[in-house]
Amino acid sequence: MAKAKTAGNGGYQADSIQVLKGLEAVRRRPAMYIGSVSARGLHHLVYEVVDNSVDEALAGYCTRIDVTIHADNAITVADNGRGIPVDIHKTEKKPGVEVALTVLHAGGKFDKSTYKVSGGLHGVGVSVVNALSEKMEVWVDRDGKRHHMAFERGETKTKLEVASKTKGTGTTVWFKPDTTIFTDTRFDFGTLANRLRELAFLNKALTITLTDERKGQAKQEEYYYKGGLAEFVKWLLGTRKPLHPKPIVFEATRDGVEVEGAIQYDDGYNENTFSFVNNINTHEGGTHLTGFKSALTRTINEWAKKDGLLKKEEFTLTGDDVREGLTCVLHVKVKDPQFEGQTKTKLGNSEVEGIVKSVVNDALGEFLDKYPSVARAIISKAISAARAREAARKARELVRRKNALEGSLLPGKLADCSLTDPTLCEVYLVEGDSAGGSAKQGRDRSFQAILPLRGKILNVQKARIDKILSNEEIRTIITVIGTGVAEDFKIEDTRYHKIIIMTDADVDGAHIRTLLLTFFYKEMKELIEAGYVYIAQPPLYRVAKGKEEYYAYDEKERDAYVKRISNGAEGGGHGNVLTQRYKGLGEMNPDQLWKTTMDPKTRTILKVEMEDAAQASYLFETLMGDEVEPRRKFIEENARFVRNLDI
Repeated sequence: MAKAKTAGNGGYQADSIQVLKGLEAVRRRPAMYIGSVSARGLHHLVYEVVDNSVDEALAGYCTRIDVTIHADNAITVADNGRGIPVDIHKTEKKPGVEVALTVLHAGGKFDKSTYKVSGGLHGVGVSVVNALSEKMEVWVDRDGKRHHMAFERGETKTKLEVASKTKGTGTTVWFKPDTTIFTDTRFDFGTLANRLRELAFLNKALTITLTDERKGQAKQEEYYYKGGLAEFVKWLLGTRKPLHPKPIVFEATRDGVEVEGAIQYDDGYNENTFSFVNNINTHEGGTHLTGFKSALTRTINEWAKKDGLLKKEEFTLTGDDVREGLTCVLHVKVKDPQFEGQTKTKLGNSEVEGIVKSVVNDALGEFLDKYPSVARAIISKAISAARAREAARKARELVRRKNALEGSLLPGKLADCSLTDPTLCEVYLVEGDSAGGSAKQGRDRSFQAILPLRGKILNVQKARIDKILSNEEIRTIITVIGTGVAEDFKIEDTRYHKIIIMTDADVDGAHIRTLLLTFFYKEMKELIEAGYVYIAQPPLYRVAKGKEEYYAYDEKERDAYVKRISNGAEGGGHGNVLTQRYKGLGEMNPDQLWKTTMDPKTRTILKVEMEDAAQASYLFETLMGDEVEPRRKFIEENARFVRNLDI
């Protein structure tokens, strides 16, 4: 018997090992190359083609990139760079453009004489876009000729040919994403605009346009920022009041590493620091960011001591103190970046830390010496932050002491679940005691916890951590979630892997939801990044007739249900159809709330994601900041999109 098993090997022989040739591997496992086949992966296709054009700009050959969303959701990216090579590749025996678009890990990015620095997927990008497109066409303008090639799902369909004569140079890529691979092939103008705007800020000699040709959405925007990172910082600053009139900028090249940055302080309490390497947003930071933070803390402390501003204080300023109210953009260009971290967006080059530290020390020290009044304003703010930090530390100690005395009891108004495994548990943050009562009765007690909230929580956009910790509702939320905040935050201590915000479908509910999202974004951002924060989607309408009932989430769905139910009514009218508009969660009985909003089998919940932290920060400041005018302008521009408004 044993011998028979050895001979058979379960049918596992050399023939069982599949060899995927060309771009077939990309089509089989697209998520390995672009992250997902949802909206994020779809938009990544555009970024990869644009990144090739930006690399031409970094090399000094491209000044303009035009991106177009066509009526059928196809995309065109055109640049005025050198044009992809069209001569025959020595080893592949094919034109360079065909090699670049059909062979993985092929491209000029590997040849440091062609591109000193580059971003994108390191030579994988454009061929992956080709593999995941129904069709792709490319036009290359070089040597007075316009060359053309066509592809289908990564396969060459027409060989390289000269289409016409031309005077300029550049590359134009048209592609249509494959509907058999992507769950949705509709591009979002705002998502593309955010990234293209960011690239224009990071490359101050570059003009980028985005045009939407789709019916009812036609528009065009142009991004060109002569001031580069200084303008980026001003844009990020938004309506916050600056401590000094102009951003502090620095730019230097040392040992082949280009370091560029801009910083500006405001009178608020939040830090907004964004770091990039070769145009790639390094969400997880890395050695360049470590070098910057270290230099900033050291330089400000040294200047404060030299000027005698810390003589009376019993502390030195920490990194958190000197970064309070800081808006910063740091961009380094590295010949051979080594990325680490879960998302490969953390720079690991050890030599970059010392280079950035040196550049920032020199530039910032020189600025503070030249403008002592600005230096004193920044240091005075940092000293206030240090005092507030001490007050917050004492407040946290009191909270810890109180918890220890009470045996770490959870707040009495929390209706907790019986399971203790965080991966199986969820907590609903519910607006109002009435809705909280219905949710408590309707829930599944084994895994669903309910925390009713009274009124509107503190706007944390306008408060320091010591004031935040003194707010009872916020303290309750922090206690219930279990992670702590600030330096006490530990994501592994979270008690629930789903934190679901459930508010009424009216203006007050939207305001409370925004306040809660602001709190999570500012104080528990890691929960959003981990995918633990959600928004419940209660229905807006109940449509019923007799024993038939349906729940609708918008007017179109409501009208469809009304039409369906009333088909049997005399004269084609609505008969005895009852249409009920839910303005508050408390209007639903426990069974209805469970069936529509809380039952995992039937509910809809939206995961809160941070595709673009810079855009999120800007929006929160517009909606929650001190300035009224930007908020009024935002409401005027977006009022036409409102669907649920109390009248």
